[in-house]
Amino acid sequence: MNQTVSRAGKVIALMGLLALASCADMDEEQQKMLSGGAIGAVVGTVGIAITGGCIPCGTAIGGAVGVAAGYLIDQIDKNTKSSPSSSSSSSSSGNGYYSSNPPPPNVN
Repeated sequence: MNQTVSRAGKVIALMGLLALASCADMDEEQQKMLSGGAIGAVVGTVGIAITGGCIPCGTAIGGAVGVAAGYLIDQIDKNTKSSPSSSSSSSSSGNGYYSSNPPPPNVN
């Protein structure tokens, strides 16, 4: 029995290392979606195991919801970073317009 537990521990540790290494070249959006999917799959599995139901179904649904949540969180973060603070810094020319817009014409 101890050999089986030891072997299972080694397999789990190896899987954890592979999971960490596979995230090395991902961008922030992909990392959030992957972690959301993993967390969602675990929550779905545990929730279905507690309530009694189709465990693979709970895992799949939880994973899908987690991926979607990770994507939405990334989009919200991107919108939050690019809204008021960046627009006020880009209008530093003093004309009250964004730097991409030309100044208004002079009317005499």
